Amino acid sequence: MTIVVIGPLTQDQIITSNSKTSAAGGASYFQSFVFEAFNMDYVAVANFNNLDLIKDFPNLGNLIPIVGDDTHYFINEYPENDNLDIRKQYSNFADIPLLKNQLEFVLDDIFEIDAFILNPLNRNDFPVETVDYLKTFNVPIYLSVQGFLRLPDEKIDDKNYSIKLEMYNDLEDILNGVTGIFLDESEAKIVFDDGNYNKYDIDEIVITNGSDGSRIIVESDEIKIEAVEVDNIMDATGCGDTYMAAYILKRLLLDSPKEAGEFASLIASEKLMSFGPYKSLI
Repeated sequence: MTIVVIGPLTQDQIITSNSKTSAAGGASYFQSFVFEAFNMDYVAVANFNNLDLIKDFPNLGNLIPIVGDDTHYFINEYPENDNLDIRKQYSNFADIPLLKNQLEFVLDDIFEIDAFILNPLNRNDFPVETVDYLKTFNVPIYLSVQGFLRLPDEKIDDKNYSIKLEMYNDLEDILNGVTGIFLDESEAKIVFDDGNYNKYDIDEIVITNGSDGSRIIVESDEIKIEAVEVDNIMDATGCGDTYMAAYILKRLLLDSPKEAGEFASLIASEKLMSFGPYKSLI
């Protein structure tokens, strides 16, 4: 089973009250470490410009880089060390869309594709035409919604902006026909502002809420997943991406959203216990 993960790598700056660290990031980056740890066959198709970002990638043999004109840059600031659910985030909003013709070129070389994971970081990353093309493969598509909701707000320096969330006009075209979507509670209030979780043609909706756990909506049923408590919290950046990868990994193997959610909660908690991407504790 081969999962194709698509989305940008990022240059991240992580700021806490007592540290400032630069590191590679992006949902595709964090998810690749989960698949690598559990020996899942995967290919990461990632666009970026800063080649330094790949030096710590878990397996360069599984990376197909699309080198473009810019790199996404994110500042993740955690003002309270004892509550990493609170985050201030800023970005340069790089305009480097993944185009249909680019993906046609690279996907032709992948022998078998069993599922896609799409990781937009802003609403320019995946044009509707690109998503429509991926739907023609007729395999499960899992999508992180948050990028489609992000817009630049206040400019904080020469290139970076604070982030605001607003509904995306083309979101219905993007979501219809997708297997599963992942978003947090604040994003869910925007996408499902009327409380109707059946408004789009989606099989599963996974809504995360940090230390308060997550919930999974399947066929109008809601499954509550408790967060796994962690005594020593080190780094929350990429925790949601880790949860998403772990959920999809288990969900493709089992017909049980509940078991997939419980597994994802465990793996996300393990990620919290060390800085950077997921590291297996086994």
